[in-house]
Amino acid sequence: MPLGALRPSPLVEQATQHLREQITKGEWPVGTRLPGENALAKALGVGRSTVREALRALAGAGLVQARQGSGVFVIATEPATGPGEDWSARLRRAAITDVYEVRMMVETQSARLAAGRRTDEDVAALESALEARERAAEGDDAAFVDADIALHAAVVSAAGNPVLTDLFAEFAPALRDGLIGLVEELGLRAHDRNPGHDTHAALVAAIRRGDAEAASGILQAELEQTLAHLHGKPR
Repeated sequence: MPLGALRPSPLVEQATQHLREQITKGEWPVGTRLPGENALAKALGVGRSTVREALRALAGAGLVQARQGSGVFVIATEPATGPGEDWSARLRRAAITDVYEVRMMVETQSARLAAGRRTDEDVAALESALEARERAAEGDDAAFVDADIALHAAVVSAAGNPVLTDLFAEFAPALRDGLIGLVEELGLRAHDRNPGHDTHAALVAAIRRGDAEAASGILQAELEQTLAHLHGKPR
């Protein structure tokens, strides 16, 4: 689809406006993956950095979302409404790294609380989730990520705070998309179908015996490693 080359200045604003018009007019319906940065840069007659800034502005307006390893997709044809915007919609358009940083804060504190508050039922749920994660290692990446998130959800639930549980549930869909893309892109299961098993087993054991420092530390280290991958800097 011809977009037309842009005038020299101001390029970012022009690129943003041109792309926004294509989206709001329905040229790229919701769910459509946008052309790559190189293709957009060539069509608009600008550099990739200009396109990247324009896409960032569109993401901030709630029109597009970058998905790790998959590209940039249209998620709305009208800009987000601002302060009254639905929280779930805000998460859907957030960068996975931003969501992950907040997840790390929520989960490390949840693990600490879980070690002090876990009930026999919580421990049983954690052990069951760990076993389910191990079984899911025989399946595809999506099934494994789902089982991994379910185990982490069980940790949060064991903290005994319904607000934390609800907050994690809101994060889960955005986390799932980002993690599936990460596993596929980096081939994290190419040589080990069940990566992180020992770490997760140690986490469950720490919560079982009531060791808050160990539980929090194990989870902090594990999530920091994944966040480093998301930033493109494997540890």
